[in-house]
Amino acid sequence: MSSSSRVHPSVSVPLTSSLDDPERAEGLRRMKRLATALFLAAAAVFLGCVLLGEQAGAWVGYVRATAEASMVGALADWFAVTALFRHPLRIPIPHTAIIPRKKDQIGASLGAFVQENFLTRAVVDEKLATVDVPGRLGTFLAAPGRAERLAGDAAVALSGVTDLLRDDDVQDAVAGLVDRKLHETPAAPVLARVIELVVDGDRHQEVLSAALRYLARFLQDNRVVFRAQLGDASPAWVPDWVDDRVFDRVFAGVQSFLDEVGDDRHHELRRVYDARLRAYVHALRTDPDTAARVEAFKKELLEHPAVRTWSSSLWTNAKTAFLAAAADPDSELRARVAELIRDAARLLQTDPRVRERVQRQSVRVAGYLVERFSGDLADVVGTTVARWDTEETSRRIELQVGRDLQFIRINGTVVGGLAGLVIYTVAQLLG
Repeated sequence: MSSSSRVHPSVSVPLTSSLDDPERAEGLRRMKRLATALFLAAAAVFLGCVLLGEQAGAWVGYVRATAEASMVGALADWFAVTALFRHPLRIPIPHTAIIPRKKDQIGASLGAFVQENFLTRAVVDEKLATVDVPGRLGTFLAAPGRAERLAGDAAVALSGVTDLLRDDDVQDAVAGLVDRKLHETPAAPVLARVIELVVDGDRHQEVLSAALRYLARFLQDNRVVFRAQLGDASPAWVPDWVDDRVFDRVFAGVQSFLDEVGDDRHHELRRVYDARLRAYVHALRTDPDTAARVEAFKKELLEHPAVRTWSSSLWTNAKTAFLAAAADPDSELRARVAELIRDAARLLQTDPRVRERVQRQSVRVAGYLVERFSGDLADVVGTTVARWDTEETSRRIELQVGRDLQFIRINGTVVGGLAGLVIYTVAQLLG
């Protein structure tokens, strides 16, 4: 990604104060004093040799050449090191103050360097091949108390997400989704499947038995009411004892029939009941008119105000229940989440198939993220460096690497002196 494609803010911002390091700054000052002291020592030796002159002996020429070359090396390397961060002696010499002048380009180049040499699929794949991702993740999750803490953190995070959502918008969305799904789902096949499951499990006979017992109990509990109804409907000239005899016989016959059907699992009524249910299941799947009637009933039911109210309250009720469970450390929700985390940790540590799959997917995900976002990360490096204050950036970089750069000055002083001695010696030998 070229630096021209990045948008750099025009306002410079200072670096964070956390980069300040008094110990490092003192080390830099100490190395500067040492390098300067070596230069001054070479200058003093050179001056002494000049004052002594050649009459003091041939050795003065060797010492003078060494000191002279040391000064030249020290000055040259001082200039080179200083030119990285500022203009030497504040003189705007061309090609000095390199870091302040090239800060934006350095940031862009640094971002490109990171992208091309670190944020690549090959590098990530090679690194992950040496890392036991599922093992490390399993060990992390299996640490004592970790599952409970993560469950609590997850509950707090999800609670925060629900707080960010507007209840009215979510409630309307949930109600609309439920309503749309219910309207779009054909009712006849669903009802047919439900009845079929009930019939195959013989649950319909249990339902019939319970209904018969309830009906018998209902008749018995309201015997007086039914007798009074018969008395009101009977002609006035019929004696009461006749009505009593008729009612008792009819009532006993009904109760006996209900008991007979309830006790006999092979009663003809039960057989007819079973056959009718199975025929209805077949009609629900094959007869368009039957399916249309069920669909019409479903639509009428969904349009009922009570159902509308229920669908609108789904989000509010679910959110209230969830927040209450999330806030309670002893809730079933927190316990279930913690248990799931412990199960995941155990699988990551012991199950070969899970471990192989997690390892493979981690490589795949990491590779995708690198390919998808490496350019963005490189751009972050470039734009961040571009936003730094120029003088502050130069000072901070010098603080980080300047101590080591002072060794260049020291080495230049020493190596320059040795080079001068060798050159002078060779010149004397040749002369």
